[in-house]
Amino acid sequence: MNLRALLDHAVAVLTAARVPSPEADAELLVAHVLGLSRGQLQASAVVGSQPDAEQRHAVLELVERRAAREPLQHLTGRAPFRALELTVGPGVFVPRPETEYVAQVAIDALLAVPGGSPRAADLGTGSGAIALALATEVPHAEVVAVENSPRAFIWARENARLVGARNLRLVFADLRDALPDLDGTLDVVVSNPPYIPLGAIPRDPEVRLHDPEVALYGGADGLEVVRAVSATARRLLRAGGTLVLEHGETQGADIRSLLSADGWHAAATTRDLLGRDRVTTALR
Repeated sequence: MNLRALLDHAVAVLTAARVPSPEADAELLVAHVLGLSRGQLQASAVVGSQPDAEQRHAVLELVERRAAREPLQHLTGRAPFRALELTVGPGVFVPRPETEYVAQVAIDALLAVPGGSPRAADLGTGSGAIALALATEVPHAEVVAVENSPRAFIWARENARLVGARNLRLVFADLRDALPDLDGTLDVVVSNPPYIPLGAIPRDPEVRLHDPEVALYGGADGLEVVRAVSATARRLLRAGGTLVLEHGETQGADIRSLLSADGWHAAATTRDLLGRDRVTTALR
């Protein structure tokens, strides 16, 4: 089985398993095993390269696991996020492309802060994706990332080490009482909290079976952790500071109402690149 045949087999298996992007996933899995970029892989397939038996076996094993709907990112150990490539695996929420827009909103809010050293916190950082995007794209900012899951914290710590952002501080704490030393001093607080209602089971098996439940479910109405984020952010932010919240596409109105009742100003919901309500902002 040459490389072209191996790729075709992988695509056929993933297509039969109804994996959403079989061609892309097949290329990424084969490229991962062979240590190639996708461009290099495609060039090697054209010239009829021949993987060795060990490489073929490794590819076939990963393809079967992907067909069983194990997340692609768990199989490769990598998840792209904006300009970063993060390490992920069991025990941590895999960062999604739509969250890149949430990070952009927080970055824009940081860049709009006058003065030399704006300060931000990411509550419930998970893999560290949003916090590391803020720290690397606004290098003059001070960023604190808070996480209370021991398994997720390990991934965040490893990503912080690999990225090497010196302006990021990682704190193991519950977001409900985190960072009392920073009360009233932050310019931006951002969070992608668990917001799925307990009765709403995600359709995708990659999410339902592999993402940690603590990162998915937000109580009976999905807003239990959002309420905690609202309270903590009001404590942490200076007057005029900005809260940035990711949420589900049907939750914008409820979250605006919740924030207004908590005393926030100018609560507004904006849509992501797919036209879905994705992020609500408010001013302290």
